[in-house]
Parts: sequence; C-alpha cells; structure tokens
Amino acid sequence: MISEDRLNHLAFLVTDGVWKDDLVDYEDDDRAVRAAKQAMAKFAKECDDIDKAARNTITSLKRNVVEGSPEWDILYTKYFEQEMSRRGNN
Repeated sequence: MISEDRLNHLAFLVTDGVWKDDLVDYEDDDRAVRAAKQAMAKFAKECDDIDKAARNTITSLKRNVVEGSPEWDILYTKYFEQEMSRRGNN
C-alpha cells in the first residue's frame, strides 16, 4: 500500500500539474487535492486487491508454480489482466 505522505505528495503534483497546464481552475485547492488523494487511494487499493486475486488463483492451481519463474510471471500477467477485465478496468 502507498504511504499517506506519498499519497499527499502525488495528489498535490497531479492537481498542480493540471492547474498549470490550464486544464482546470479550482474553486477550492484543498478540496481538489483531497479528491485526487481519494481517487488515488481507491485505485491503489483496487490494484492491491487485483494483485491478491491473481496470486490466489496461481496458488490454487494443482501444480506448484514457483513465484519468480517464467511460468509464474506468465500466469500472473494473465490472471491480473483477467481480473482487471472482470472488474471493468480494461
């Protein structure tokens, strides 16, 4: 999971970058940073959940696939992408 400090820093960078590129004009800067922070936290949590689902799928296979092996890497990518699609995150 991402640390609170890093999340704050990234949220500030995103909102500041969007503002500097003149893509948006915020009425309330703090509210914009909070919204960006919440969105990034939700995204990070979902990625973590998808990672766990992919790992659990590999673990549940009858054959013992060793993490770090080429086969494990291929299966992880496959199951991660399947879970992303299942959740509508193509």
